[in-house]
Amino acid sequence: MPALPRAICFDLDDTFWALQPVLLRAESRMWGFLETEHPKLAALMTPNSVLDVRRALAADHPDRAHDMTWLRTEALRRLAVHHGHEAIVGDRAFEVFIEARNDVEFFADVKPALAQFAEKFRLATFSNGNACVHRIGIGDFFELSLNAESVGYAKPHPAVFATLASRLGLHLGEILHVGDHPENDIAGAAAAGCRTAWVNRRALSWPSELGAPPDFEVPDLAALSHQLCG
Repeated sequence: MPALPRAICFDLDDTFWALQPVLLRAESRMWGFLETEHPKLAALMTPNSVLDVRRALAADHPDRAHDMTWLRTEALRRLAVHHGHEAIVGDRAFEVFIEARNDVEFFADVKPALAQFAEKFRLATFSNGNACVHRIGIGDFFELSLNAESVGYAKPHPAVFATLASRLGLHLGEILHVGDHPENDIAGAAAAGCRTAWVNRRALSWPSELGAPPDFEVPDLAALSHQLCG
């Protein structure tokens, strides 16, 4: 068996919790805030109009297209101003969104597995999204938590994994990157030189066009903990 990694880096969304229910709830709470506090503005905006502005911002500012917080906040600010309101209304709407964005329901295997991993490995996280492990309440498991906003790149860009290794003071090959997304988490990490573990909760087939399969393929983190921690 190959030597164990010295550190494990985890993806968050759809690895620790299901993302879609979280986003739907966060959007619902944000629109509830707007409808209650700024009903005239809410009547002039739609989810599609917010999405259209976000897409335009990403196209016009490719250097910030990875930054989900900026895209959402700036879209809300611009729409508020466009419809005759102060930009701060957009900031307040985003605060409602991001509070709910960090209200997650963990998969049952996550916290027990993290406790086991923490006894044996250095732990880190990297997310393309804007969930915060400290706001969620699991920050104590990790010595390092990065995201696309803080690094300036999103997975699968190699700079993500290079930054991770640099911040941990390790070689890329000493890091096991764990995630659900075949391209962003597995192919991207492998191309950079990390070892990989695919959390395949939906029992999908490995996409052959992405090259070699991951070093580990598991249905959940409990299975990975069993392989790495015994």
